[in-house]
Amino acid sequence: MHFFRFPFRPNYGQKLTLLATLPLIVAVAAISLLVAHQSRLMAEREIKAMEEQLIEAKKAELKNYVTQARNGFYFIYGSASPNDDAAKEQVMQILSAMIYGEEGAFFVYDYDGNNLVSPRQTGLINNNWLGLKDSEGTPVVDELLDIARSGAGYHSYLWPKPSTGEEARMITYVTSFPSWRWAVGTGVFIDDVLASTAAARAEVEARVRRTFLYIGAITLTAVLVVFASGMFLNIRERRLADVKLKELNQRVFDAQEEERGRVARELHDGISQILVGVRYALDTAKRRLKQGDDRAGDTLDKGIGNLLGAIQEVRRISRDLRPAALDDLGLGPALKALTNDFANRTGIETEFNTVVFRNRLDQESKIALYRIAQEALTNIERHANATKVSVDIRGHRNGATMAIEDNGEGIPQDTARGDRPGGFGLRNMQERIEQLDGQLKIISSRDGTLIEVQLPLSHLLPPEDPSDPPTKTASRIFETTKTGAAS
Repeated sequence: MHFFRFPFRPNYGQKLTLLATLPLIVAVAAISLLVAHQSRLMAEREIKAMEEQLIEAKKAELKNYVTQARNGFYFIYGSASPNDDAAKEQVMQILSAMIYGEEGAFFVYDYDGNNLVSPRQTGLINNNWLGLKDSEGTPVVDELLDIARSGAGYHSYLWPKPSTGEEARMITYVTSFPSWRWAVGTGVFIDDVLASTAAARAEVEARVRRTFLYIGAITLTAVLVVFASGMFLNIRERRLADVKLKELNQRVFDAQEEERGRVARELHDGISQILVGVRYALDTAKRRLKQGDDRAGDTLDKGIGNLLGAIQEVRRISRDLRPAALDDLGLGPALKALTNDFANRTGIETEFNTVVFRNRLDQESKIALYRIAQEALTNIERHANATKVSVDIRGHRNGATMAIEDNGEGIPQDTARGDRPGGFGLRNMQERIEQLDGQLKIISSRDGTLIEVQLPLSHLLPPEDPSDPPTKTASRIFETTKTGAAS
């Protein structure tokens, strides 16, 4: 039991269109992902470089601040002894007054971890802050003291902003006053740098998303155009195919009716008249026998002759419908018999040539070549006014070729194109050979017409075993023959 039904069931052409668009979609998706990945990598490198440049600028600024501050009171520190409390107090007052911006200020720790100067956060003064860590677990005062003991350097950590009390990333530059055992430094919050890089990353992501949208829109448009074009061509080709199929069906019906009419006329005008004559001859002979007339025997002989004519007429009609030689002996003997009948019927000098070739033609090819030859000879008889005709068939490494040539008046262009009813025969030839993937060439001029049919190698069967019975191998043993009007 079916629970789901799909309203759209694509046909073969629509499936081909869908399969054609699938690689396009996959390729565009892969290109989009690659472009996005490369864009992110390049943008990340640029953002990292920008962040490093900004931080280096901040570090240079901090170092400059500390250098200027040290130069401002170095005349006091340089001449003071390690235990000069008055000099220390004077320097601490100078550093406490050196504030800048909204958050910037100097700090001083002694090597024991006690805070001596902190103008922005006075609650830190005179307290020991060894072991202080930020929310991420990074040591703060201990690391600053280690850097100061080694000379000078930078340290990054989270620290509450004096203006808001919220933690933010800070970079600090600290230096040492070794004779006083001080660590002096200043720091700057880099949240503006982080905000700039975050904004840059957000802009990159927005650009990548927009790029995806643009590529998706272009891809969707391209796929819709391809699909619509494929659907349009498919529908158009189906309509043309339907029209051609209707025309072909009509021609098949017309050909059937024409063949039936021809057979009916031949039965009525030929066999029927002969059988009527046989009947009258038998009736006459019967009466004469009753009367003892000696002419009864002559009448019976005449009836027997008419009956033999009827038998020959039946055989001729049967041969025209389906030649027995084509099935029993093969294409060569059948074409030979066809050209002999044509020569005897028309009085046109007819030449038939073939060569021995081992490979046999399949049944469809034999029938097609025979019908094409039959149609060509019929056209020559009706329209060409030719005096000489040649039929040649031979096999070769690329397949098989049959050529029919006459020295008649040629084929009019409109008839060759099928514009007139007379062109149906040529169209039938073309359709027959197209069914076999072959080629039909028609070269016509005032000096005659050449019809050449070529079949591909795929229609040649493998050679039979030499031990096959003669009845089977007779179809592949062709001899060069020549028949004329006198034969």
